[in-house]
Amino acid sequence: MEKQLGKILAEKNLTVACAESCTGGLLTGRLTDTPGSSAYVEGSIVSYSNRIKNSVLRVKEDTLKKFGAVSEETAREMATNVREIFKTGIGLSTTGIAGPGGGTPEKPVGLVYIGISDGKKCFVKKYNFSGTRSEIRNSTVNEIISETIKFLNEN
Repeated sequence: MEKQLGKILAEKNLTVACAESCTGGLLTGRLTDTPGSSAYVEGSIVSYSNRIKNSVLRVKEDTLKKFGAVSEETAREMATNVREIFKTGIGLSTTGIAGPGGGTPEKPVGLVYIGISDGKKCFVKKYNFSGTRSEIRNSTVNEIISETIKFLNEN
């Protein structure tokens, strides 16, 4: 799938930047596993802590306090801001709870939000994955790549 995404990005002459939390660089790693990806992958920020989400990715402190790091609002700001920081056509974000700990009844392990921004609109989707930490992280990467392909084919 990442090869297909790379082909679409190259055809549309678009670049991409990633803001990753729960995936810890896995998304960027998958994208850069494709030969020639330097033509469209600009870079990424792994923002595991709220401090980095706020200070580097410019997620508003109020957003983090009001909605939390794992929220639609945070995923939206991450995707939008990473695109602006790197000056790319597309910004991607992942934030969630990969487990095995860290979940609550309101935000259980497996809760993930992805964000895709092109500067005109920002698409955010919520998931509730199950499985091991590795499975949740891999499911997140598979879904954001798939959703980005759909997003780009629709726009």
